[in-house]
Amino acid sequence: MTKNISIEDVPLNSFHQLLSIRSGGGWVLDGYVLSIIGVAMVQFSAALDLSSFWQGMIAASALIGIFCGGFFGGVLTGHLGRKKLYFVGPTLFILCSIAQYWADSGLMLFICRFLIGIGVGFEYPVAGSLLVEFMPKKYRGPRLAMLTILWFAGAALAYIAGNIILNSGREDAWRLVLASPAAIGVILVLLRMGTPESPRWLLSKGRKEEAERIIKQVYGPSFSLRNLPEQADEKKVSLGDLLHSGYGKRMLFVAVFWSCSVVPVFAVYSFAPKVLQALNLKGAWASYGSVCITLMFVIGCVIATRLINVMGRRSMVIHSFLWSGLALLGLGAFSDSAEVLVLVLFGAYAVFIGGAQVLQLVYPNELFPTEIRSAAVGLGASLSRVGAAVGTWLVPMSLNSIGIGNTMFAAAGVTLLGLLVSLLLAPETRALSLQEAASLNR
Repeated sequence: MTKNISIEDVPLNSFHQLLSIRSGGGWVLDGYVLSIIGVAMVQFSAALDLSSFWQGMIAASALIGIFCGGFFGGVLTGHLGRKKLYFVGPTLFILCSIAQYWADSGLMLFICRFLIGIGVGFEYPVAGSLLVEFMPKKYRGPRLAMLTILWFAGAALAYIAGNIILNSGREDAWRLVLASPAAIGVILVLLRMGTPESPRWLLSKGRKEEAERIIKQVYGPSFSLRNLPEQADEKKVSLGDLLHSGYGKRMLFVAVFWSCSVVPVFAVYSFAPKVLQALNLKGAWASYGSVCITLMFVIGCVIATRLINVMGRRSMVIHSFLWSGLALLGLGAFSDSAEVLVLVLFGAYAVFIGGAQVLQLVYPNELFPTEIRSAAVGLGASLSRVGAAVGTWLVPMSLNSIGIGNTMFAAAGVTLLGLLVSLLLAPETRALSLQEAASLNR
């Protein structure tokens, strides 16, 4: 009978597919809008006569914005709901991207990029929570993991589209490059129109009639709150629970694991040509090597997405950190070796870290109950961006001061710290309902 079927056990329907597109579109846009700045950096720096200080500030501004947007977006999403804030990110992308077209100073670009970063920060708790709270448990992990792949797809699209625009011959081509995310933002706003509020969030606020109406709208008239029985009696938790008891322990795991998975990746992804040159890969080797490594990151995420329900979350994060850490140790030990060995080790790192990459959105969305889910995701995203900034800023100084071999050893140390924390704290949430995964009593 329908009344005995949990909505987490129903098959995928057209609404789930559309919601995946709506949420996934946000990650494509995130990857695009964050990467497009690098495409035009040389051109707008020369056109606006920017000092090295302002170039560094503009490069860091989005990361600062993500730190703020992730935290405050998570808190506001918990209080105001997912639907109301679902358009904050795309709206900021559109307005600020268009504003960049008329930028006449480093300060104006910094402000625009900072606000864009806030929009990206909002996307993590809003889109992730909305997707996980509707998705059947069989598909929850793969659909959340897929968002990471789409981020890399957006980044690749930024480099392709940006270079096409720059090669158009227009004197102000860099302005069009920076304004180009607005077109994707408009499409995303149109796609997201009509998205309903999360019934789980409505129920957590005591709005049972609205929750039941949306359940019937999404799953059919024979479904009701009886198909989501655990939510009515769910123990209420507060933001303070993120800092103590069992949820404090989970928040510690999410913050450390997420940071350890992004610090080396952002460093490698941002400075791949420079790092490869330090490893004695020059000319064509460095150029093609950078492309190869980017593709390996995508392949690693695709493989992890296919295996996430086979291996389980805990096993995947442990193996991901273990083998990627060993690859970085190999790069440190064999930094003066032949080009082929260096590329093989770099490629191995990129593929194996894919497991930890895709779990960045899966774990925090599964480990916390409805009331604090968005806040936990937002806080995890904020803290991890601190790690991303550290990894990005320190690489050039590290290469100059301690050399490429020791830099790789340092990256391996960060990765192996993620392994240790995962061994100690990573739970298994595969095949559990969202309520079971978030419960401390299991």
